[in-house]
Amino acid sequence: MHRNKKILLLSHCIFNVNSKVNKIANYGGCLQELVTPLIQKGYGFIQLPCPELLSYGVKRWGQVKQQFDTPYFRKHCETLLEPIIQQLLDYTNNNYEISGCIGVDGSPSCGINHTCKACNWEGEIDENFSLENILNSLNKVEEKGVFMEVFENLLIENRLHLDFYAINEANPTASVQNILKEL
Repeated sequence: MHRNKKILLLSHCIFNVNSKVNKIANYGGCLQELVTPLIQKGYGFIQLPCPELLSYGVKRWGQVKQQFDTPYFRKHCETLLEPIIQQLLDYTNNNYEISGCIGVDGSPSCGINHTCKACNWEGEIDENFSLENILNSLNKVEEKGVFMEVFENLLIENRLHLDFYAINEANPTASVQNILKEL
């Protein structure tokens, strides 16, 4: 059997939307409009672990980058990514093409071009709680999510280069088309 030796890394939720925070899924199981054409192009895949799911489980609240930007969560990400880095080194040393990594913009973990931040995203829900003030503090910023920052740093440390692509969940069809043109 012929191997074309092309591999892509994908954020966990692209293959398994069930790993996302409840009520933000916008497709049934996997992002078929992206995955099916990539399979047809002959790509193999490495599904990145979801650091949020593996920290907080399925019944978690939505978070912002500041909540994950801690030494503890960054160490958690490094631990999850170490076997991924080892795989990439092995594949690269054996002449495989690591064609890129596809993340999910807006995610505090897996954002590529932008993520979400909020200065008031903390505290206790009590009589002083103001949902309006908290939601008004939410901002989109042009930064990677924490998991992707850690991943990028580990790639640099190991002299590995990857191109990064992003699903924009506000307009997934356009972002899928752009990614498929690039790959």
